[in-house]
Amino acid sequence: MAEQTHGIAGRIAAKFMRARLTPLLGLLALLAGALAVVLTPREEEPQIKVPLVDIFIPFPGASAHEVESMVASPAEQVLSEIKGAEYVYSASKPGMAVVTVRFEVGSDRTDALVKTYNKVMANRDWIPREVGVGEPIVKPKSINDVPVITLTLFPKQGSDLTGYELRQAGHAVEHELKKVPNTADIYTLGGPQRTVRVLLEPDKMAEFGISPGAIRDALSVSNSSLPSGELTRRNQSVLVQTGSFLNTVDEVRSLVVGVADQAPVYLKDVAEVSEGPEQPDHYVWMGTGAGAAHKGLEPGRRVPAVTVAVAKKKGTNAVNVAEAVEARFDQIKGHVIPEGIDYSVTRDYGYTANHKANELLFHLALATISVVIFIGLALGRKEGAV
Repeated sequence: MAEQTHGIAGRIAAKFMRARLTPLLGLLALLAGALAVVLTPREEEPQIKVPLVDIFIPFPGASAHEVESMVASPAEQVLSEIKGAEYVYSASKPGMAVVTVRFEVGSDRTDALVKTYNKVMANRDWIPREVGVGEPIVKPKSINDVPVITLTLFPKQGSDLTGYELRQAGHAVEHELKKVPNTADIYTLGGPQRTVRVLLEPDKMAEFGISPGAIRDALSVSNSSLPSGELTRRNQSVLVQTGSFLNTVDEVRSLVVGVADQAPVYLKDVAEVSEGPEQPDHYVWMGTGAGAAHKGLEPGRRVPAVTVAVAKKKGTNAVNVAEAVEARFDQIKGHVIPEGIDYSVTRDYGYTANHKANELLFHLALATISVVIFIGLALGRKEGAV
């Protein structure tokens, strides 16, 4: 009987069939796959390299058309010369131009940022500073800046909380959520900011001989702090800081803006100073429909709200970050957050990423079991098990 010969694949297979390490290698491969499933971060957004760089160019007092013609269009021409820049586009609004440079897929983020910054700094001559255009600000953007979870705060039924009060609660929530590991950028959308409003009274200003410029200068000088050197004595060095910032509305009211009849004139003598919400430039509202009952909310409501958005660090698990943020939020309810505020999770990329990952694993397991069954029917149970 002729001896059966094998090819290269056959000889390799025969060696592995006789080797004692083969079961261990199979077990090791199985454990490596299980660890990959457990340790691989689950994310909603793919980690692709598409660097984006925003350039903010302030132009106070200019209209959107003036901003576009004098700032945005020249900036687009200059930035389009950057090597690797795929798209350059801009958005103009009164007092501000935002130019976005999008680089080719796969470009290095740091390299893109350095190229953009160098291009802006090397071509500062196109900025018409004589008409009041400010210094450009370069800020990078990436897929990790997209929030993985958003929490919308709104007043409960019967509560009369305003958007200004909701925003203050949102800032308090920000401070607490920053303690959660692997969180990155956290910010609040909606609601007016806190501001101190100074309403000048011309009659009183004329009576005391105070001009608007004097009030402006007094506010500018009094609301600043600058280093003034250091004092060295007895082998010790003490840093000297001149000036301080205005912290309360009473400090603003008590600001000296001039002298009349050898007596100081305070800001409250020539102006009405009040504290409260500023004029809002955007709004956030919470509306509930017929499906609100599934989340424990009352349907048919439409109330002012604010949204706290939370982004995660690069390479971390969106599922773990989202769950940790919700757990921390539940801990501070009733303490940091007033009783009259309700909330709803309006975006949860952790939940959707986990759902998609589990669905993918289910289909992979189903496909594997189907292949085992077909091999068992065609070749035998032992071959199918192997």
